[in-house]
Amino acid sequence: MRLKSSFSFLLALFYALVGVSSLQASEYSLRVAYGVETDSDLGQILTLQKPSDRKYDFDVIALDAGYLLKPSLNDWPVDLYIKGGVALFRTEDLSIYDELKQMQDVSDKDVYEFTLYVKLYYNIDFLSNRVRIGFGEGGSYVSDYLAAEVIEERSEDGDDAKYSKYLNYLDISFDIDLGKLVKAKWLEETYLGYTIKHRSGIFGLINGVSGGSNYNTVSIERNF
Repeated sequence: MRLKSSFSFLLALFYALVGVSSLQASEYSLRVAYGVETDSDLGQILTLQKPSDRKYDFDVIALDAGYLLKPSLNDWPVDLYIKGGVALFRTEDLSIYDELKQMQDVSDKDVYEFTLYVKLYYNIDFLSNRVRIGFGEGGSYVSDYLAAEVIEERSEDGDDAKYSKYLNYLDISFDIDLGKLVKAKWLEETYLGYTIKHRSGIFGLINGVSGGSNYNTVSIERNF
């Protein structure tokens, strides 16, 4: 039921996005995403290693907006954006897991996230289409500790575990122009892709946090 309602929400937002009237030079962007938490670390994800088994059911719905700061940066096929977003992290009922009952600060209530970051898109044009590889760097603040992060830290460090509401944020994406792919003019500048949402303490540099969390998401982004 959760998966069905999430995709229905994304579908409604998608139709809203493609219906937005075109403004000058596609200066703005709006993206919706849905995905699930993975126990794999960022290096394992980027090197396409076999995903670790997910023991707990954590998912996320996210909405990000952006403004184009500089197209074709230094005459390279690179666009620079400033972006901000809000996300809802949801957690299953964790009371059924005996191993979690003694863990302090583990909660299964919904958590909101607010992000602010800059993002570079490297554009690759071929076969009458456009593929973008994106890398974003910034900060993430959550309304409460994320269960996925608390469980990881306490499993590794016990009572010495540290976690934080504020952590470094990476937004890594790979997407393709959906309109050009299906030869639909009205869908051009609408990008369908895959995005990694990554929070981390950068090996203890931020509030002593050594770990973090990764969420694999499917995203739809509209430039207008």
